[in-house]
Amino acid sequence: MIPKDPAILLSFVNMKLRDCYDSLEDLCADLSADSAAITGALSALGYRYDARYNQFIA
Repeated sequence: MIPKDPAILLSFVNMKLRDCYDSLEDLCADLSADSAAITGALSALGYRYDARYNQFIA
């Protein structure tokens, strides 16, 4: 289950990207998650996905 709280979502997604997945697309495919929803929620906090680092960064 993917957290709904944006701050917890940020931590969860970055941990999963670091430890388990090579890209946001891989994470979303495996967890049946909507990448646009994740990206939108985290952009509201001032974060964007950086594929070079495979992390959401400010």
